[in-house]
Amino acid sequence: MADDLSELTAALRDFADRRDWHQFHTPKNLAMALAGEVGELVAELQWLTPEECTSLSDGARDRLALEAADVFIYLVRLADITGIDLLDAATRKMATNEVRFPH
Repeated sequence: MADDLSELTAALRDFADRRDWHQFHTPKNLAMALAGEVGELVAELQWLTPEECTSLSDGARDRLALEAADVFIYLVRLADITGIDLLDAATRKMATNEVRFPH
């Protein structure tokens, strides 16, 4: 099991390598797959009330977790293929947001 982002990235790269999926893992294809998975994540919450969204059953939480994992996996894979350091990008984005949205 991967304990940090670099280990997860390496594990995902290895998984794709062993299946010869690099031909399919283009930035465009990964972005499209990511969008599809976001849709599946949204579908898990689509018709719930705000109260239902904050008190999910174990089954609903597990389904949501698996969809969130799909989103995360595709995002990590996209970042790996394009050479983006997600932690650095997120840190820079948060710094930008601090300026844009002061408290």
